[in-house]
Amino acid sequence: MTAQNTATLSEAPVKLIRGFLAQDFADAALTALLAELPWERRISRMYGKDMPVPRMEVWVADYAYTYSHREYQPTSWTPMLVALKAKVEIAAHDKFNSVLVNRYENEKDSVGWHADNEPEMSQEHSIASLSLGATRSFEMRKDNGPIQRVDLEHGSLLVMRAGMQRNWTHQLLKLARLPIPPLGHMKSKALLGYTQRTQCW
Repeated sequence: MTAQNTATLSEAPVKLIRGFLAQDFADAALTALLAELPWERRISRMYGKDMPVPRMEVWVADYAYTYSHREYQPTSWTPMLVALKAKVEIAAHDKFNSVLVNRYENEKDSVGWHADNEPEMSQEHSIASLSLGATRSFEMRKDNGPIQRVDLEHGSLLVMRAGMQRNWTHQLLKLARLPIPPLGHMKSKALLGYTQRTQCW
């Protein structure tokens, strides 16, 4: 872990650590995850039509997970994901047992306003989002209040505090276009959301 620039955004119960991962390690982590994980772009039923979800996803845990009528079969933890989890747990002062890895391949991939408040999600634990790849804008708001925006850079860590999901929502924006990256694979954005959940039967 490198020297870090820690910022707490105004009002939002979050902690942002820029440069959480050293550049070389962040590059290696992104390369490994893009190659190793079984990425899938799922189909969602919207307005009576089947539509591709605007991102690719991998669910890593010991059990299946259902979200928005989509079932996610678990993928086993890889050595890289375990190594990243250990670093994230130290920085977040928390323990996590699952991670949803989202891959945003292009400027049109995104996720709209939502809260991570499913019944199995523990509100007593934080959510730690580790960013790899292209810089993307992340927005948060409490209820229908003013929007706070932060750029999630390669190797940064955003920790959303315990209980935040009760009355805050967040989204990852589309872009007009992606900047030309120095490395080809850096045009993708991988956002790893480490969480603590209980299995729902």
